[in-house]
Amino acid sequence: MIYDKNNIPQQESETVEFKTSFNSDCIETLVAFANAKGGTVFVGINDDGNVTGVSISKESINQWINEIKSKTAPQLVPDVEILEVDNKVVVRLFIPEYPVKPISCRGKYYKRISNTNHVLSLAEIVNIHIQTFNTSWDYYLDSNHSISDISEEKVLRLISLYNKNRTYPVELDVVDFLSKMELMREGKITHAAFLLFMKNDSVISTIELGRFQDDITIKDGITISSDLITEVDHVLSFIMKHINKAFIITGNPAREERWDYPLEALREIIMNMIIHRDYTHHGDSSIKIYNDRIEFFNPGSLPDKISIEDLLIGNYVSDCRNKLISKIFKEIDWIEKYGSGIKRVKDIFDVHGCPEPVFENFQHGFRVIAYPYNEKEVTKKENVTENVTENVTENVTENRDELIIYYLKNDNKISTSQLADKLNVTRRTIHRDLERLKEKGLIERIGPDRGGFWKVK
Repeated sequence: MIYDKNNIPQQESETVEFKTSFNSDCIETLVAFANAKGGTVFVGINDDGNVTGVSISKESINQWINEIKSKTAPQLVPDVEILEVDNKVVVRLFIPEYPVKPISCRGKYYKRISNTNHVLSLAEIVNIHIQTFNTSWDYYLDSNHSISDISEEKVLRLISLYNKNRTYPVELDVVDFLSKMELMREGKITHAAFLLFMKNDSVISTIELGRFQDDITIKDGITISSDLITEVDHVLSFIMKHINKAFIITGNPAREERWDYPLEALREIIMNMIIHRDYTHHGDSSIKIYNDRIEFFNPGSLPDKISIEDLLIGNYVSDCRNKLISKIFKEIDWIEKYGSGIKRVKDIFDVHGCPEPVFENFQHGFRVIAYPYNEKEVTKKENVTENVTENVTENVTENRDELIIYYLKNDNKISTSQLADKLNVTRRTIHRDLERLKEKGLIERIGPDRGGFWKVK
């Protein structure tokens, strides 16, 4: 077939590769295409896009196909077309995206990223295979843990959160609820079930948190390795312990309170970390609090099909790494909808007067860098003099009232024991704090101690 050179792509891309001759590199590229979006190898064109031509005999194409089949598993058979370009022979080898992934070439797995072939790691091999069946790692049964390794109390807590805003609450026991939510099948729990309700701490969910004086000096640190629901509040509590809050006197009777960072956005970032983390990776999540920023790091980069630019403008379809965990967080209304978290975070930081956070692929994962609002700039904008702010110490004791009110807003049926656990104080201390807050008129108890709830005024 005579082919116009203008119809051949001018350069290599994620779906186009040029080769001057047929060799093993051609086969690796076809495998990489099959594991991604599909693509075409033009044999007889050099890297610069110049047609060099290739010499073939009557048996050449059959030999190429047989070699491709013998070196790939499952066997690939490309579409072959012989072209005549500038009086030279060019062979076009096309392979579509393969339905069951991944494909290997001599025991190695490749995937096309940009215009190069990327050797897949073991974790990537597992993930790409799981995605082939429209599922995720957390959906699979956990061969290392059983129902005895999860806490019935934590499942009941989730059922309560699940029923909180429902007109027709579910009335199921623990096993039936787990089965209904696909967290348990055939009497065995899934990876998601273990992570959500683990009875004891596990290294799988470890998050390292630190308050840094500078890049190498740690003032305070903690390791959290609990179930995912508990982790959200424990992580936020540690951050609140180490960031400042200002009371701003405006013209109104009540003082305006402003944290260095918007708590709602921080909570959204924390939940995104927990939901989208690659739990098959050996690395831990980490949060580093500095004087001028907070860095959130999570194992697991963005999916190949989503760029940072697409992420920031919302031009993407959510691709959940952990579908069951995402589903549970959505069912209890802790996230609004799939794929909306980044936009919400940006909007909240903007309203709060903070610089836009930085979102980036970093090393083997994803990093968010958040910056506090500029107090001088905010003061200037609001025409407030230098002396109208009163910095509050970082000491957690002085922030405890705010933490208690925050937790009551998020769960009006939270118990004193749970508050004491979250704030690392005794129940007696929490009782005194609650009485003081009631006397100030900030909170009110509706109903009895058992069966009642808290109202934040």
